[in-house]
Amino acid sequence: MIRTTATVTSNEAILPGISRSGARTVLSSHLIWFNCPGIASQARPGQFVMVRCGDCTLPRPFSIHQVKNDHLALLFTVWEDGKGTAWLAQRQIGDSVGLLGPLGNSFTIKPTAKNLLLVAGGIGVAPLHFLAQEALTNGKSVTLLLGAQTVTQLYPENLLPGRIKLFKATDDGSFGKKGWVTGLIPEFADWADQVFACGPIGMYRDMALRKQQFRLAGKPVQISLEMRMGCGFGVCYGCTIKTTNGLKQACKDGPVFDLDEIPPDELNPI
Repeated sequence: MIRTTATVTSNEAILPGISRSGARTVLSSHLIWFNCPGIASQARPGQFVMVRCGDCTLPRPFSIHQVKNDHLALLFTVWEDGKGTAWLAQRQIGDSVGLLGPLGNSFTIKPTAKNLLLVAGGIGVAPLHFLAQEALTNGKSVTLLLGAQTVTQLYPENLLPGRIKLFKATDDGSFGKKGWVTGLIPEFADWADQVFACGPIGMYRDMALRKQQFRLAGKPVQISLEMRMGCGFGVCYGCTIKTTNGLKQACKDGPVFDLDEIPPDELNPI
């Protein structure tokens, strides 16, 4: 774990905003790159960093999205009432930002696994990009199921690693399969040796309650839990979650858990 000041090398909006009925408005989604050799050299797919966002009282957790040599990238959504994300979106090339990381555990690829199925709901593609990078480098076959509310919110295909097999779904049917991205899982579950998922908590609940329908029964599934975190390393206990192995902290014991480890009742959308 390293506490450091990183330099912004790039910061751009890659997705537009969207108003959502009964939910927070999204102003934009950004991809920001930092020159941060210390954290970049230690980071593993699934881990995260805590970012000091201006004068916000608490730092903000962000999944590590990509790593290239001495640089790391974060993918984040700017909310209409998000003081921290709004501040981060305004950073310019050359600005300094305080980072702490890498934190948490990481995804685990079994040595015998050849075919990996990645399931990303919206901004949940953030940690899965890094995982796909590493898996492809190690000769694995990777299929990504990418979902979003509408076509304008789909992560840009040109930013994904080469050789990845991509299938898309949108809630409104504006592109790809209509409905939640989980609806694509049965088409690929038998092919996959392992499944990795990141998205809204309701997506995990859907997967947990419909394992048979999605052909996931007995299949190793790892999920990344995105939760509110105060400290990021297990001191404040603000991200405590009930598991089949007792109480755990998402920041220290996670954010990656086996799907079977989390009772469905813990996977209720906030």
